[in-house]
Amino acid sequence: MNYLNTWPLVEGLESLEGVEIVRRVPSRLVELLERDEADVSLVSLIDAQKSSAPLTIVPAGMIGCDGPTLTVRIYSQVPLETVRRVHIDTDSHTSVALARLVMRDRFGIDVELVDYDARERMPLAAASDASGEDPASGNEWPEAMLLIGDKVVTDSPPAVRYPHQLDLGEAWRELTGLPFVYAVWMCRRDRVGDPAVRRAAAVLERQRLHNATRIDQIVTDRSPEHRWPADLARRYVGECLRFDFDERARQAAGLFLEKCAALGLIGASELVVADGVLASPG
Repeated sequence: MNYLNTWPLVEGLESLEGVEIVRRVPSRLVELLERDEADVSLVSLIDAQKSSAPLTIVPAGMIGCDGPTLTVRIYSQVPLETVRRVHIDTDSHTSVALARLVMRDRFGIDVELVDYDARERMPLAAASDASGEDPASGNEWPEAMLLIGDKVVTDSPPAVRYPHQLDLGEAWRELTGLPFVYAVWMCRRDRVGDPAVRRAAAVLERQRLHNATRIDQIVTDRSPEHRWPADLARRYVGECLRFDFDERARQAAGLFLEKCAALGLIGASELVVADGVLASPG
């Protein structure tokens, strides 16, 4: 939880008594629940389906979009319909699955994926062995790559090198007519009735609703530390992103998991929402 897009959910939480925030890249947050080291965690849909501990959605907020995402993007040196291999930023497993679905549904292509350290611009060793590429080759710019998060803005590859780009949130909306859900608050299924989880859910929902009234101030305060231009950050957080896990978001999450299961990316899809957890913990 160390991206600009998390602040509308978590701003102000650290000042509350009894609340501790643990920050990880998105793909590592599920481990906190698997090890029972957190009451709730902001977990991506794919990670939840693959978790060793059954998880339940706490409908106290999400990170999603209803159209362009801006920060989940495929860059390509060649026309997208000719792409066969994509180097993938591994910070978000859900974004990787979305890339596979979009490339298949839009272009009929089952792309080969190569794990990629987007910060160092180098294939990871394990993926390089599988792909036949030398991780020390110094090939700084792969033919096609998926980038997510703040680095899309703060460390974006040159447009002249990558004239073909695809915003995956926008592509999903065009394919389905629905928003996209990247991550939601979740808890362990065996702790849904735990008073600590219920209190955490109530605090998260209250803080999300409060933060929704002061988005402009949050962006003004937080965009410099993430190296975002303030005007772009304001459009991104205030216009591109969605934070309410409403009925359309539930439909979208269910459809995404169904498509992932059909493609063999996960087992049978399951979307469990603990609606009652937002009731007063007493």
